[in-house]
Amino acid sequence: MMSGLRTARKLRSHQGDQKWHDKQYKKAHLGTDLNTNPFGGASHAKGIPNSAIWKCVRVQLIKNGKKITVVPVLGVENDEVLVAGFSCKGHAVGDIPGVHFKVAKVANVFLLALYKGKKEKPRS
Repeated sequence: MMSGLRTARKLRSHQGDQKWHDKQYKKAHLGTDLNTNPFGGASHAKGIPNSAIWKCVRVQLIKNGKKITVVPVLGVENDEVLVAGFSCKGHAVGDIPGVHFKVAKVANVFLLALYKGKKEKPRS
């Protein structure tokens, strides 16, 4: 690396070039994150889960038809669910790799309220 007098322009341009090697900078400034995100930049999305009872559930999003993998809770089958991200930066959490989302609401009722028994799921 250069040092000394009259090297400011070279140092500044080199710093600008090196910014693009930073993962967060590139993600923020290229704008490709919105294309790869199944939510399309939104924090939540609605979808219909498949009827299989497994550790994970495949949910087809209503807004764009993309299928994502979600961690369900009991009694989620065949209801419209609201899906949210698991953690910051879109990484998977827990022992199941590739699962980046969790179910937040079932039939417009929060899961925590269902779990604690404060509210019941609508019958229709």
